[in-house]
Amino acid sequence: MTYVVTDNCIMCKYTDCVEVCPVDCFYEGENTLAIHPDECIDCGVCEPECPADAIRPDTEPDMEAWVEFNRKYAEQWPVITRKKDPLPTATEMDGVAGKLEKYFSPTPGEGD
Repeated sequence: MTYVVTDNCIMCKYTDCVEVCPVDCFYEGENTLAIHPDECIDCGVCEPECPADAIRPDTEPDMEAWVEFNRKYAEQWPVITRKKDPLPTATEMDGVAGKLEKYFSPTPGEGD
């Protein structure tokens, strides 16, 4: 099992999760995060820390595509280990449907 970041992180990018991760498996994109599924130790401490409820276990239905999405971008983006301010759009974008298709940016973030 691994945990993955899903589309509700897009345009929110809360980073409460990265601060509690014991193995530093979070990677930062311009407007979202990714978890490297091969580095995640399945501890689950990140999931309850996400204000947007964007982190899910891969054992939930239909998570296979999210595992591959997270793997792809974790291999391209810089690691992030410290909490940063969420995006200015975080409150208004939390829970908006269709964020992957409408707002996702493959551009890397700054990382640490």
